[in-house]
Amino acid sequence: MLTRILTGVALAAGAAVLAAPGIAAADPPPLPDINAMPPVNPKDFAVMEGAAYAFGAPGGLTCVMDRQTGGYGCSGPLPAAPGGANLVTGYANGSPGFANSTRPMYGAVDNPPALPPNTRMSFQTVSCGTDGLITSCLNTVDNSGFVLSPAGSFTF
Repeated sequence: MLTRILTGVALAAGAAVLAAPGIAAADPPPLPDINAMPPVNPKDFAVMEGAAYAFGAPGGLTCVMDRQTGGYGCSGPLPAAPGGANLVTGYANGSPGFANSTRPMYGAVDNPPALPPNTRMSFQTVSCGTDGLITSCLNTVDNSGFVLSPAGSFTF
């Protein structure tokens, strides 16, 4: 008798779960249209004897595009980054990733000029831009990149 009661309770609980409305996953925020922003002249942002381009971004970030390796990324106090990361980097292929480091991405880059709001810098297949609050980079090789935003930072 106890077995029948427990089976009935389990079936009723299962039916209640199946009848409950589903919880929809939150839609990811829209990606900024970086390439719609007017470009700056990257030569104005050359660092390390022209081996890289670097710019300052909102919130005290330093972003770099390495002209030799094709690497790109930002370091500093990344807003709302997963795991408290202070570095995000990507390369010519593949999705970028977040990390923690005791050193800046490129130690030789100090106080680069700020990228003006609503502009972008491009080198080869990578474009990075800011609207004055959100900073993001896009690699058109595989449509990967990252968004750094006070509402949440993420890669795609």
